Amino acid sequence: MKLREEMPELTGATAWLNGEVTKDELLESGKATLIHFWSVSCGLCKEAMPEINEFRDEYEDELNVIAVHMPRSEKDLDMSVIEAMAQGHDIIQPTFVDSEHKLTDAFENKYVPAYYVFDAEGKLRHFQAGGSGMDMLRKRVNRVLGQEAK
Repeated sequence: MKLREEMPELTGATAWLNGEVTKDELLESGKATLIHFWSVSCGLCKEAMPEINEFRDEYEDELNVIAVHMPRSEKDLDMSVIEAMAQGHDIIQPTFVDSEHKLTDAFENKYVPAYYVFDAEGKLRHFQAGGSGMDMLRKRVNRVLGQEAK
């Protein structure tokens, strides 16, 4: 995806954990949205999850946080493993299980972890991938929210 592109529709999930959400619901909330891609077989994803949960809790009134489970191999398709990992890492936000890579393809995403920050109008304002750079992600989220760095 390119900056300022519209958020894709959140369709094609093989399952949702913690409730389903639509693009329209996200836009109607008037909040910015952070969508993060992760996988049960990704060590960097597991390391970053506490910080993503911190974002979710700290910016609860200003930021939607959506998780997307993107399998990297056949072993990543086991729903019981996905559910256990989500529970074990306190992933309580809506989680799109993308076992057929439909949303992954819509985002043209190739990485986990990957982070997409959309403004309240649903336009992509920031993308980054990899396990480091949480300070940069925080700065970008704050910029989209019109705040100074917390």
